Amino acid sequence: MEYSKIISVTGLGGLFELLSSKADGAIVRSLEDKSTRFVSSRVHNFSHLESIEIFTVRDNVNLADVFLAMQKDTTPLPSEKDNAAVKKYFEAVYPDMDFERVYTSDMKKMVKWLGILTANNIEIKAPQPEEEEETVDSEDKQEAEAVKDAEAAPQKAAPKKTEKKKEEAAEEEKEAKSAPKKKAAPKKAEASEEEPAPKKKAAPKKKTKE
Repeated sequence: MEYSKIISVTGLGGLFELLSSKADGAIVRSLEDKSTRFVSSRVHNFSHLESIEIFTVRDNVNLADVFLAMQKDTTPLPSEKDNAAVKKYFEAVYPDMDFERVYTSDMKKMVKWLGILTANNIEIKAPQPEEEEETVDSEDKQEAEAVKDAEAAPQKAAPKKTEKKKEEAAEEEKEAKSAPKKKAAPKKAEASEEEPAPKKKAAPKKKTKE
């Protein structure tokens, strides 16, 4: 029998094991007389023991923490009918409890419930929210690392492209050095260097009559 399946039902004394849930109620088994019955959710409210919290002078604590402190202490459980003895018991076993907000009737329930759990050999387990937080943090961390890797991928590829360009440039330079040099074409002679044109002969002078 698992502690997570143990519930209390308003209007009904003792504790019950939740066997199955229905839309209008639940089928439960009494931990005291082992009887099974259907309980309507229209008439009764159900509370899992693992979800119940107790007022203290500091932060609220889970009911399981109080149960574990009661089991650890060697003081015998007081009589449920003696209000003064019940309060004195909790003042010694769990002094941080806020006795102004935790009523004597609540303390009497805790004494009775622990007796029932012990009689049924049910292991009390306190909830461990830290493990859930670590799981969520781990998932967020994996997602963050995936995003980081995706962003870094283009940056890693860039150097390869640059090296390839350098290799191509080196090959072109090598080919350019090994190719034979072309002779420069002779320059055309400028007009000033051309041979002077022959001078025209002077026309003969005409003879005059005497």
